[in-house]
Amino acid sequence: MASDIHIRQLELVGRDKAEYMTSLFRSVLGFPKEGINFRDFMPVLEDAKGLQILLEGLEKALPVPADSFDSVAGLEARGFLFGPALAARLGKGFIAVRKAGKLPPPVIGEDYTLEYGQARVEVESDAVSSGERVLIVDDLIATGGTAKAATDLIRKCGGTIAGFSFVMQLEGLDGIDSLGPYPTSTLVSMPA
Repeated sequence: MASDIHIRQLELVGRDKAEYMTSLFRSVLGFPKEGINFRDFMPVLEDAKGLQILLEGLEKALPVPADSFDSVAGLEARGFLFGPALAARLGKGFIAVRKAGKLPPPVIGEDYTLEYGQARVEVESDAVSSGERVLIVDDLIATGGTAKAATDLIRKCGGTIAGFSFVMQLEGLDGIDSLGPYPTSTLVSMPA
């Protein structure tokens, strides 16, 4: 396990499993630009044991009971990689929250500001039913911009947010605070 990765709720699967999974993480300095320490969890998905531990950890660390939400929404792109598998484990449907222009019309979208410009997320216009309770999942919570935009989008569609589930949290960036009072879980945390 990298010494700067702090096991949080991943401990729920047991220390040995948690250490095994976090040993698969890698850091890439200077990617995607100088000064960034990119946290890559793709090796976890490439490893059958690591992937099983990840899904078990996400399920055990749900921020709310599974019967308190109807579906799982994954944020593009990495939330797509484990979100459907988690939804299937929980007996839920999956909602794809995509970047602009990736879904056929009609869509409902939400614009938001990133540290380096503007972006937009969209869902198909019938993806969320009125009153549907949604758990939002993604690999990383940093500044919270994309997750906040997904929150606004789900609410715009008539859904309600049950909570958030993240694999990693970057410390010191206050992303979770920007999401409001929703229940949130993160498996591991590390310095930004």
